[in-house]
Amino acid sequence: MTKQVYLPDDIPAVGKKILTDAGFEVVVGSGRERDKMKKEGAQASAILIGTQPFDGDVMDSMANLQVIARNGVGYDAVDVAAATKRGIYVVNTPKALSGSVAETAVSELLAISKNLYQNAAAIHADNWNYRKSHPGRDIAGKTVGILGFGRIGQQVAKKLSGFDVKIIAYDPFAKSTDSVNIVDRETIFKTADYVMVHLPAIPETIHTIGTAEFKMMKNDAYLINMARGVIIVESELVTALKNGDIGGAALDVFEEEPLPVTNPLVGLDNVLLTPHIASNTIETKARMAIDATHDIVRVLQGEKPESAVNQLD
Repeated sequence: MTKQVYLPDDIPAVGKKILTDAGFEVVVGSGRERDKMKKEGAQASAILIGTQPFDGDVMDSMANLQVIARNGVGYDAVDVAAATKRGIYVVNTPKALSGSVAETAVSELLAISKNLYQNAAAIHADNWNYRKSHPGRDIAGKTVGILGFGRIGQQVAKKLSGFDVKIIAYDPFAKSTDSVNIVDRETIFKTADYVMVHLPAIPETIHTIGTAEFKMMKNDAYLINMARGVIIVESELVTALKNGDIGGAALDVFEEEPLPVTNPLVGLDNVLLTPHIASNTIETKARMAIDATHDIVRVLQGEKPESAVNQLD
């Protein structure tokens, strides 16, 4: 019987071709809702997901499931322990998106520095003179602090290297380089003009950035989060932004996604909000599809995947 690969969301054609060339049936679903996935993926031997929650209950609805592939780096929405218990591999695509996420992070740093969004919105509101009372700031000579110096953090540092900034980073597993000094966590918050979050969402990092950290930051410093919304205590960030404890924030991820328009962050003028687009490029989507489907093929053909996040006996 032909093994089935279920795609709740469609993927670039290059990824589907890898699967069909390997002899698998590809089923494109109609969305990420739990009940839809349970019904449409009932016969699947493999599934390729995004950021939607995927727990043991969903896994149990797919009796043939051998591998859960995650488009992206983070796999916090997947119950890895439940998958391991059921003998299901969980794989991700850590090499596919580092450059793209870093580009977006640097873009958002520049955007908040120059107040690009508010200035652009002012033109549409026929308010040319908005700029007079809302000048931007240069980043040259400033200090950028990177929390998490893995693949993405290192790419951010590389892309910022031509901007004449001082770069420091905190990561207990990293060492200083010729251009980046590894410092303690407190130093990042106390001295950086821009604090860039590139941490994984794990128990040790969830809700670890809140009031205490915002009080340490300079009043004109910016927080940039391209990682996961749950790393920050969102309500405490709102308070810090309203009170002027920090200068502003650029956020691509949130505790609740999609971000409700009623969220208090939406009403603040010192925040740049984007809808989880850090890796949302044509090139990155293709790379993720290629990496994820290659690992699906490996597992379904009885081989070990290259990018497993769990180990099976």
